Amino acid sequence: MSFLVRQVRLFLCAVQFLTRLPTPALKAFEPDWISRSARYFPLVGLLVGAICAAVFWTASQVWSGALPALLTIAVGVLVTGAFHEDGLADTADGLGGGLTQEKRLQIMKDSRIGTYGALALGLTLAVKVAALSALTPAAGAGALIAAHATGRGASVLAMSALPYVGALEASKWKPAPERLRLGEVLCALVLAAAPLWVVAGWGAGLAVGGALALALALTARRLVGGYTGDVLGAIEQVFELGFLLGVSALARLASAHG
Repeated sequence: MSFLVRQVRLFLCAVQFLTRLPTPALKAFEPDWISRSARYFPLVGLLVGAICAAVFWTASQVWSGALPALLTIAVGVLVTGAFHEDGLADTADGLGGGLTQEKRLQIMKDSRIGTYGALALGLTLAVKVAALSALTPAAGAGALIAAHATGRGASVLAMSALPYVGALEASKWKPAPERLRLGEVLCALVLAAAPLWVVAGWGAGLAVGGALALALALTARRLVGGYTGDVLGAIEQVFELGFLLGVSALARLASAHG
C-alpha cells in the first residue's frame, strides 16, 4: 500500500469514526487504524466545522436572533451523531456521580443519562448557542471552523498525555487505543491550528478552551486515572465551548471600545 493511499484510508477511517457522513467502504481494516487515524481528527473537525459554518452563514441571511445558532448546533449534532455530546453526558454522570474510580467508570458505561449528564449537556449546548448568537455571520462561521478543528486537536493531546483506562468490552473504540506517536500528534496540532488565521480573537478562544479542557483532563486523571472515549468526547466539547466563549467575549469587548 502506497503512503498516499494509506493516508487517504486513515482519513476516511477518521471520518467514519467521528461522523455519520457517507464515505466509501474500507475494504481492508487494520486493528490499529483508529489510533493511527487520530492525526486526522482535526481535519475531520475542519470538515464538520465547514458544514456548520455554511449553515450558520446561510441561516443568518434568512433569520435573526438565536435561530441561526440553534440550527447550526442541531446540524453539527446530526453530522456527528451526537458522538462527542454523548461522551460529555457520560463523563459528567461518571465524574459527578461516583465515589470510587471503579464506580465512576461503571457509570460512564451506562447508556442511560443521569442528572449530571443532562445538566452538562443542556447547559453546554445552550451556552454554545448564546455565544454563537453574539457573533456576526462571518465571525461566527470562522469561529465554528476553528472551534471544531481545535476541539479535536485537544482530544488528541489528551490521548497522548493520559493513559487509557476504559473497558474494551463497553468501548466504541475497538481495539483499545494505542499510544500515539510524536509525528501523529504534531500532524494533528498543525491541522488544528490551520484555520486560526481566519478567526479574530483566536487567542482568547484558545486560552478559554484550553483552560476548560485542561481542567477536565486533570479532573479525569485524578478521579478515574486517565481517559476513556467518553472523556475525549467531553474534552472536545468543553474546548469547543470555551473557544466560542473566548471569541465572542473578545468580539464584545472590541465593539464596546470601537
